[in-house]
Amino acid sequence: MGPWLRSAGRVLCTTLAFGALRWALRQAPLPAHVRRDPLRTWRWRNLLVSFVHSIVVGLWAVAGVWQVPEIFTDIVNTAPPSGILLMSVSAGYFIHDSLDIIICRQSRASWEYLVHHTMAISGLFSGIFLERFVGAGLISLFVEVSNIFLTMRMMMRLGKLPFPTFYQVNKYINLVVYFLFRLAPQAYLSWYFVRFVEMRGQGAFLMVNLVLLDGMILIYFSRLLRSDFCPSSRDEGPGSEKKFLID
Repeated sequence: MGPWLRSAGRVLCTTLAFGALRWALRQAPLPAHVRRDPLRTWRWRNLLVSFVHSIVVGLWAVAGVWQVPEIFTDIVNTAPPSGILLMSVSAGYFIHDSLDIIICRQSRASWEYLVHHTMAISGLFSGIFLERFVGAGLISLFVEVSNIFLTMRMMMRLGKLPFPTFYQVNKYINLVVYFLFRLAPQAYLSWYFVRFVEMRGQGAFLMVNLVLLDGMILIYFSRLLRSDFCPSSRDEGPGSEKKFLID
């Protein structure tokens, strides 16, 4: 079996594994506020799968770079042995989540996620199948550490869980972790690409991908600040009932 087939097989297996995880989570108990609404029930289970992915991939990415710190000086050719496997796991999740959104007819409400997932999948596939920029892929997956706390925030809001103190603590942790594991790695990758990567072929493709993700990350950050630190009555306007799909 060639390396491309092996890589495709790993991605397919992880996609199916996340599908199996989602099926298994159907047995998990639901908060009362979620249980009354089929749409919220879908979103809750979708977030549970995302939470598992963030924990596994985020900690794995940090551990991988910790073991091979020279990744920071050569993001093109340096990578820990499990780097491509980790990227395959994450690509499998993004494929699963995209299919979950489409099959459950939430494409219109969750179109931003689909755009993000398309960029993430294309970038990860570039590293998986060409076996270059694996280090860049691992650093970009630091974002999943931030997603651990963001997902907890979304689940508390979605389920209207009665943990106001935990929510308040978590929102400040979110700020710190967002900067350390989302903004800072993305800024470093952007600087590295501009300074050292030749802008043609795979390098040019990933640079375009990176710039688009930079814009999305800044937009999400501004939304987070407005929602948790500058709340306004506009959040209660028309359409707020479905705002949880992207909040």
